[in-house]
Amino acid sequence: MNADIGVTGLAVMGANLARNLARHGHTVALHNRSQGRTDALVAEYGHEGNFIPSRSLPEFVASLARPRKVLIMVKAGAPTDAVIDELVPLLEPGDVVVDGGNAHFADTRRREAALRERGLHFVGTGVSGGEEGALNGPSIMPGGSPEAYASLGPILESIAATVDGTPCCAYIGTDGAGHFVKMVHNGIEYADMQLIAEAYDVLRYAGGLEPAELAGVFREWNSGDLESFLIEITAQVLEHVDAKTGQPFVDVVRDQAEQKGTGRWTVQIALDLGIPVTGIAEAVFARSLSANAAQRAATASLPGPSGGRANSESLVDDVRRALYASKVVAYAQGFDQIVAANAEYGWQVDLATLATIWRGGCIIRARFLNRIREAYAGGKNLPSLLLDPYFTERVADAQDSWRRVVATATSLGIPVPGFSSALAYYDALRRDRLPAALIQGLRDLFGAHTYQRVDTDGTFHTLWSGDRSEVAA
Repeated sequence: MNADIGVTGLAVMGANLARNLARHGHTVALHNRSQGRTDALVAEYGHEGNFIPSRSLPEFVASLARPRKVLIMVKAGAPTDAVIDELVPLLEPGDVVVDGGNAHFADTRRREAALRERGLHFVGTGVSGGEEGALNGPSIMPGGSPEAYASLGPILESIAATVDGTPCCAYIGTDGAGHFVKMVHNGIEYADMQLIAEAYDVLRYAGGLEPAELAGVFREWNSGDLESFLIEITAQVLEHVDAKTGQPFVDVVRDQAEQKGTGRWTVQIALDLGIPVTGIAEAVFARSLSANAAQRAATASLPGPSGGRANSESLVDDVRRALYASKVVAYAQGFDQIVAANAEYGWQVDLATLATIWRGGCIIRARFLNRIREAYAGGKNLPSLLLDPYFTERVADAQDSWRRVVATATSLGIPVPGFSSALAYYDALRRDRLPAALIQGLRDLFGAHTYQRVDTDGTFHTLWSGDRSEVAA
């Protein structure tokens, strides 16, 4: 047999994608540096479809039908480069190399350019959904050449999640576009989880609700506009009881959140592009602060408010509305970053397509992605998602609750960096004049950095150390 596609790197994600491919009728070549993983996969799951195991990379490549399609599922960075360097000499022009890991998009652009010179296609592909998604249907975000997608796309679409009969996989754009949008997806995921955590924190410590009660609250929310995978699993985590202690699971887990880097990359690249992704940034910083256990222990005695409680019945509805509005802001900022990347890198990533393929399989799948898809349908060029009439109305309806939640949390000493930064961003967008005018004046005074006027074209400088007259710069 000749394999339709090969998978090298058979840790959990690679193995599950290989099984998913086989389950959908594709003959799958298998390779792993450790032969034991290949043998174990075939022994346990060989009945699920057609697998061709190999003991070496040349044997693996020889088992593939042309043009060869190779999916690399190894650790991002140097390990991926090592596999590519070993693999490329065995390939021929027209073959397709797919990186399905969480690579930095700049590495993907570099690799795509290098392989293109050798007549090979390199496809940087974002895959979201975790281990379960890889096996049962992820959201897939491939970037690279249109020619590569013509042959690879039908295979990927066949294993992706589907919503309303539409596969959650689509061509994203050239070179690093696929990995870029997966990075932004993960950044939004960071913000989403931080906002959910803040909602839990406020309701528990301001509203006095225990985890079991909060599980019911989140489960109810999941039947409305907040319906999403993350809200669904939040209820599951909150209702879970630790078997060893009988305590709520959330009370026996250390409050130190880890991260693998994609959220941090999102913020770093946003700074380079000049796009304020404040919600994502605060989520990354919140994880960093939580992980700094020594500093937190040393500063635990810092004075704060005396505490207190809020009316839990009205607070629940206020927090629901604040969570919805803040989530909209997080998505709006993420989509703004993708628009800026289109301009910077010459991509044409379609925002409606992204909303479509994020509706299923991925971690941030949510009901309101249907609304986001409608907002950008037909290539609509919105200055901000917040200006779509549906979201404008919904956020306006939520803003009083949003402000009450931030004020209540602040008065009680409960940190809500996600809620408060989202609200500040919203207020900054709607202001007709910001205090940046003063900042420009200060910059001109100490550094002669110049400024522009509201009533005259041109650039100017005030002679601050002289007679303070204004001169054209």
